[in-house]
Amino acid sequence: MSMWQRISLIFRSKANKALDRAEDPRETLDYSYQRQLDLLAQVRRGVADVATSRKRVELQVNQLQAQSDKLQGQAEQAIKVEREDLAREALTRKSGLTAQIADLKTQQAQLQGEEEKLTLAQQRLSAKVEAFRTRKETIKATYTAAEAQTKINEAMSGIGEEMGDVGMAIQRAEDKTAQMQARASAIDELIASGALEDASSLNQGDDITRELEAMSSHSDVEAELARLKGGTPPQAIEGGQDGDILQAEPEKSSTEATGEQK
Repeated sequence: MSMWQRISLIFRSKANKALDRAEDPRETLDYSYQRQLDLLAQVRRGVADVATSRKRVELQVNQLQAQSDKLQGQAEQAIKVEREDLAREALTRKSGLTAQIADLKTQQAQLQGEEEKLTLAQQRLSAKVEAFRTRKETIKATYTAAEAQTKINEAMSGIGEEMGDVGMAIQRAEDKTAQMQARASAIDELIASGALEDASSLNQGDDITRELEAMSSHSDVEAELARLKGGTPPQAIEGGQDGDILQAEPEKSSTEATGEQK
């Protein structure tokens, strides 16, 4: 097989596959039914044309027959008035009309037969078209039901493309939710263990802590200065470990103060 033949075969196979996917049996049936209706309409027009031609020939036969009857009467009238020459002429014309009438009747008989054949064909074709229409509607209804059932089954089983996308979206949402829950749990454990401090608590206590530390530092300085001078230090304000408790330094007794002076 040549390269061109292989390419042509591949192209035809792919085109055929694409057409199969694009083809809707319901549309194909409707198109076939429309074609049959068009053919039936052509047959009906043919029957009407033949019937019209037959009727036209019939009218001509009637007209010629009327003329023939008139010539016959004229011939008889001429014989009565002893005008044989006029009677002969009338009969001669009548003979010509008789030949025309015979030809027209032959055509009329042929057209009558053709009309009967076309009428029978029209009736048979009409019956076939009607049967095809009934079958077409049945097939379309069955196909539609099967298509709906397939979609329902795909949706229930989750194998459809849309349901597959929905399932993937749900899975991603569940994964992200589990990840956020794990992160929140880990942070809670770190805060509970003391590895992390609660930022809100730190922010609320920053100002108080700084103020207590400043007061404690000032008291320490005054106490040390008083000790160096040998006097009694003022009460010191010490902050607790958490910076939330104020403690006053106990006063020294007079004995302790005298001992220090010595």
